[in-house]
Amino acid sequence: MKAAVIGSGGWGSAVAVLLARKYDVCLWSWQREESDRLNRDRENKDFLPGIIFPDNIVCSHDMRECIEGAEITVTAPPSPAARTTAKQMSRYVKEGGVIVNISKGIEEGSLKRLSRVYAEEIPQAKIAVMSGPSHAEEVSRGVPTTNVAAAEDIKTAEYVQDIFMNDVFRVYTSTDVTGVEMGGALKNIIALCAGISDGLGFGDNTKAALMTRGLAEITRLGVAMGARAETFSGLSGVGDLIVTCTSMHSRNRRAGILLGKGKSLEETLDEVHMVVEGVNAAKAAYALSKKYGVEMPITAEANKILFEGKSPRDAVMDLMTRDKKTEHRKI
Repeated sequence: MKAAVIGSGGWGSAVAVLLARKYDVCLWSWQREESDRLNRDRENKDFLPGIIFPDNIVCSHDMRECIEGAEITVTAPPSPAARTTAKQMSRYVKEGGVIVNISKGIEEGSLKRLSRVYAEEIPQAKIAVMSGPSHAEEVSRGVPTTNVAAAEDIKTAEYVQDIFMNDVFRVYTSTDVTGVEMGGALKNIIALCAGISDGLGFGDNTKAALMTRGLAEITRLGVAMGARAETFSGLSGVGDLIVTCTSMHSRNRRAGILLGKGKSLEETLDEVHMVVEGVNAAKAAYALSKKYGVEMPITAEANKILFEGKSPRDAVMDLMTRDKKTEHRKI
């Protein structure tokens, strides 16, 4: 059996290694030079150094070669490249083919969830998503990990579950695609803020407050968009939030630390040298909060830091001195 992985960044490479435990894998890169280098080195030295690709992973720049004959296609490009990647894929995906998106983000401009982007561009496919607390560095090393696969049709979610399940990677199923996607996308904003807190020299109390109140914001917006509240207490909600806010594997947290230490956004992105999805998500989430009339004060302050040059310390002060609230409001 063959699986295709579209996108050869850290997460795409890690999932290719994971799937290679059971299947032959074709890993697609948008640059021929990169696919040639990966085939030669048998290692993604830029994003996943030290992890040697098994022999049954073939890297290719040829989209047709990767997708044709694959039982499942996994998409892992950065969110800004989702639509262009989907357009490229469309002609090669067979009727009823299963696509599972593992990228986390929201399309800028349209404010659409990534599963909607793939559904629009590849209408003949069955679309699923997979998310949860899963750093590429750990998944590629076989560290026990759990995720949730979601699709509107439970049979599609169960199919993805069967493809991915093994003794180090456990998958649960859900039909709440909106909740799973929004949890995965929005937690990156809170991870940025947790990193800013660390960069400012604040402690565990501050980070715990950011994570807890951040989860409240994520849940409010998700429910307003049609998600189920309980999804955000699961793997793709609080689970992913915990791992992204607390680990140095998290590029969003690392970027936040640099911002908290006084670096500009441009300097931060140059130093992290990878796509920081929380930056894109912050702008989209703020727009969605306005669209749905949802209060998201942490997200609002994150936008002011990122795009208006507000001092992180001033942003924290403004959050701490907001009008008094009760904790449990109706979602």
